[in-house]
Amino acid sequence: MARYRGPSTKIARKFGEPIFGFDRSFDKRNYPPGQHGLAQKRKAVKEYSAQLKEKQKAKYTYGVLERQFRNLFKKASSKHGVTGAVLLQLLESRLDNVIFRLGLSNTRRGARQMVSHRHITVNGQIMNVPSCLLRPGDIVGIKGASVELDFIKSSLGKKGKQYPWLDWNTATSVGTFIAYPEREQIPENINEQLIVELYSK
Repeated sequence: MARYRGPSTKIARKFGEPIFGFDRSFDKRNYPPGQHGLAQKRKAVKEYSAQLKEKQKAKYTYGVLERQFRNLFKKASSKHGVTGAVLLQLLESRLDNVIFRLGLSNTRRGARQMVSHRHITVNGQIMNVPSCLLRPGDIVGIKGASVELDFIKSSLGKKGKQYPWLDWNTATSVGTFIAYPEREQIPENINEQLIVELYSK
């Protein structure tokens, strides 16, 4: 699956929840997309269908391609701990996701663009790879000249939600990836066990 660039509300309606964040359009039309969406009857969901849907939801939520997602799953499988929880921890440690969680961008799409346009630094070095996986202790900042851009100034002026595994220093405009989050700290509504079962077949 190539990276989806279409309307996010349509995908949110497909999964029945606002997976990209608050969406006023989703609130108005909280039913499946398509001309017969409102009249569609809920069918009994088969096991494979539920597993596939959960994997797709995770990929859309984090903006990850199939090959990237499979590679992350392999990496999670080789680590100690519960595979599903480790998979979500790796997804949360992606640079684009960390930028989003720090509140530097309202969406992960916007965060990816910030990274690819070379506005972001990691440990003092410019990083233009959104899929870069951060490790505890890594420091994320904004490139000197980019701090003066209007959209970045606007983001810095807002106080977003705080997450216990991230720290943001307002005075220096620098964020720190403190640790991998615990599963119960990750707010995404994803049943990772279904994904593990799908890849275990």
